[in-house]
This record gives sequence, structure tokens and C-alpha cells, in this order.
Amino acid sequence: MKQDERFVAYVSTYTMKDNKGIKIYDVDMKNGLFNLKGEVEITNSSYITVSHSKKYLYAITDFGVESFKIEPDGFLTQINIASINGMRGCYLSTDFKDEFLFVAGYHDGKITVLRVNEDGSVGAISDELYLKGLGSVADRNFRPHVNCVKMTRDNKYLLAADPGMDHVNVYKLDRATGKLSLVDIIRSEIESAPRHICFSKDGNFAYIVHEIKNYIDVYSYVDNDGDPEFEKIQTVSTLNDYHASNSAACTIRFSYDYSYLVSSNAGDNSAIVFKVDQKTGLLEKMKCLPISGDYPKDAALFPDNKHLLALNNESNTITFFNFNEENGLIALSAKPLKVSSPNCIAFFKLK
Repeated sequence: MKQDERFVAYVSTYTMKDNKGIKIYDVDMKNGLFNLKGEVEITNSSYITVSHSKKYLYAITDFGVESFKIEPDGFLTQINIASINGMRGCYLSTDFKDEFLFVAGYHDGKITVLRVNEDGSVGAISDELYLKGLGSVADRNFRPHVNCVKMTRDNKYLLAADPGMDHVNVYKLDRATGKLSLVDIIRSEIESAPRHICFSKDGNFAYIVHEIKNYIDVYSYVDNDGDPEFEKIQTVSTLNDYHASNSAACTIRFSYDYSYLVSSNAGDNSAIVFKVDQKTGLLEKMKCLPISGDYPKDAALFPDNKHLLALNNESNTITFFNFNEENGLIALSAKPLKVSSPNCIAFFKLK
């Protein structure tokens, strides 16, 4: 990134104390800190995503999904609210043409597909799928949940992580009708709970983090004339050899330049950084260290790769660290920033 580039950070939060569920921060890139810029009124914003056009932001709300126009200064202007005809979602994403919005429903095991209008507003529902099946009868892993929905970068298939059934469903998207059809299932270990999915920059590799067993599976991906093929090429732990019991992997996300992959672990309350081999897709563990907070629901590197942060949902803080690319050293760099129940972060480059 260039030295003069400016960023804001959007942080989604639960709203037990007020209804200002999205915080907007100016990013102090030099010092690796945030300065509060503004707040947006929205209830229980459990997840946010920025459109691929970089024009709009979409958020989960108690009332469905909400769309915002991103202004030149980084502030958000509400466009509309749309119902998802179900329980509150936990994750959302757009396809790579920003024509569809996909919402994952953990509580009701549902995938909702909505059209996106040219002005960025959320349109009508084009498909609703309730996942079916019976998983392992142990705690919460006995019925379908949907924790993440993510398109392949060629814009052909939607992957849906189901931690209740311990697999990832692969759906073909009919762009004319907006309907999904199941074409494949990526099966994980029993009681591993696949949680989040991301793709490499070239789209040739998929990364799936598993909540209960605390590891990341790496898959190569190719599309053979309508037949998607996913082949596992690596499994890596998100924990140190020494770690807290009852740990749960929370997130997975690439750095701004796709050189690194970041994950976090609740229970163990740690964050881990992997170096990514751009050609092979394989991960090399750098460091896994405590994040000085409770339940790091999200973690990310700053766009300059010199700082790392953790969103600590249960301790109501964001903690900041220096990150050394040469040796992977992570060191606490500032006092925690008080934020009520932070869930998810999105960096955005200002024009």
C-alpha cells in the first residue's frame, strides 16, 4: 500500500446498551490505532460486508439486512432495510458482480438469497433454503446451522459452512432466476464444525476454519465444465501445542495484500498469523499469541501488515499489537479500546 493512503474501519457490534451498532473509526496507520469518527444507528449488527464495487456496505440487523452508501469521507448513509423472512442472520456476503446478497442463518439453518439493485439497495428474495439432516448428537451439533456463505471467485458456486452437519455445501447459482442447486458437499471430520470460509486472491484455493477442532483445511479448487472439484492439500492447527481447553476457532481472513492469513481462538483467547504461499496455497505458521481479551470473535492485520487487532466480544475491547513481518513477532502496543460486544471489522480505503 502507498504511504498516503487513508483508511476507515467499520466495526459491527451487538447493541444491548444503545442502538448504535456500527462504529466508524479513522485508522491511524502509523501508530496502529483507531480514532472514533462516527456511529450508525442499527440493532445488533452481527456481521458486515463491503460490496466488491466499494460503493456500499451491508449489515445484519434484527430486522433482516440493511444497506448503506459509503460516502467519500467514509460515513454511511442508509439506503434501505430488507426482510430475510427468518431469524436474525449471522453472516452475509455478495457475489463478485454485486448482483446478489447471501445471508447465513445459524439459528434456523437457512440460506437466504436476495437480489441487489443497481443503486445498492437490497431487493426481493430470490431463494430460501432450509438445510436438512441429522448430525452427531452432541451438544449443539445435532441439526443444521449455517455459519458462512461465500462465493467462489469465478462467481459460479456458493459455499455454505454448516457446523451442525460438519460439512460445507456447494451450490450452483442460476443468475437468471437467483436460485441455488446443490452440486457437491465438502465433508469435514465429525464434530469439527466448519465455521468460516475464504478464498485466495486468484481463487484457486479455499480455506475453511473449523470451530470445535481448531484447525484450517486448505483445498485446491478447479471448475471442470460445471463440475467443481475441491481437493484437500493441507490441515493446520490454529493453536499452539500448549493451549487452553475448550478452545473454539472463531475467524479466518486474509491480510489486505493476501500475503498472510489470520485466525483467532476463543477459550484460548489467542490470535494466529500464517504466511501464505501464493503459488501452492499452503500455510506456514508464524506466531500464535494471547490477545489480552476474552472471546476474540474477529482479528485482522492492518492494511500495512505492521499492526494486528483483535475484537474481543466478551471483554468489550479491541486490542492492538505491533506485527513484525520478518520474524512474526506480535507485541501489545496500546491500551485496549472500549467497544461494547464487537463482532466483525471491515477496513475501507478512502478515495
